[in-house]
Amino acid sequence: MTVRRSHVALHSAAALLVGVSLGATFLTGVEDRPVALAFGILVAVGELTRPQSGPRLREAAPLGAAGSLSYALVGGHAGHPTQHGVTQVVAVVVAASLLGSVPQLARGQAVLDHLVRRVLAVGFAAACFQPLHNRGVFDAWSGPAFALLLLALLVLTVLCDAVVAAALAHSRTGWPFSPLLRDELRAVPGIGSAVCATGAVMALAVAVVGLWALPVFSVPLLLTQLSLRRYAAVRATYRQTIASLARATEIAGYTPAGHARRVAALSQAVGLDLGLPEPELTVLEYAALMHDIGQLSLVDPVPAGATAGLPAAQQRRIAL
Repeated sequence: MTVRRSHVALHSAAALLVGVSLGATFLTGVEDRPVALAFGILVAVGELTRPQSGPRLREAAPLGAAGSLSYALVGGHAGHPTQHGVTQVVAVVVAASLLGSVPQLARGQAVLDHLVRRVLAVGFAAACFQPLHNRGVFDAWSGPAFALLLLALLVLTVLCDAVVAAALAHSRTGWPFSPLLRDELRAVPGIGSAVCATGAVMALAVAVVGLWALPVFSVPLLLTQLSLRRYAAVRATYRQTIASLARATEIAGYTPAGHARRVAALSQAVGLDLGLPEPELTVLEYAALMHDIGQLSLVDPVPAGATAGLPAAQQRRIAL
């Protein structure tokens, strides 16, 4: 029940924020429309270039994430201060993210948790920056001090997003929260640092040189995103190969149907309880799937695939 409540609470908070933001933006209009349009296109492109299938990646849309966070922290455009607020930031990011998620929605893929994370992260960053910026609190900040301020806000946002991601995964799978949170935090120095750095650089560059900075600083993350798509395809192929080999013993009649998958699921549950990180959980899953492959060396199948009753020498041969 507690797991379900946390899931409902996060989704309800995101839905409330989206509803208020869209309503306020519709009533007051869009400020700095060229800036909003440029960042909206950037976020949509980032979502469109996400891997459409394959295993889940920690951050499958780094370009969209960096563009969203950058828009939440942008305070100027070509030397002129911007006037958009928190509600407009959330409204633009939500609209662009939904537009970029159309291919995934058409395939019936789940994108709700991804959108909830994006809304809450962007709303948090914008709420920390935009009201104070519009009041002129940061006017005295310049140079390295202002850049460090943006980086600090982005790091805090990424850490909060890690907590939300772990809570959503916990509510979705029922796995322990602490190992999930540790996995999310371990990913922050990797792709999370790239997203933070690019988001801060984009916000600073747009304030100085204008919107021309967006395509220039998007290229590195776009290349990274394309690399992530290839990496996801390789991981998917590797996983499919392991699964096919694991079913070989079932098709040949050496083990009961679904035995390897059940052992893998049980092994992952035990690994999560032990607090194993995600890379070790993946290795554990592959090992569990392949644990009976040695039975293919037997002339006749063992009843029910139970090798425990075989002589020790034969067990060693199967293991080898």
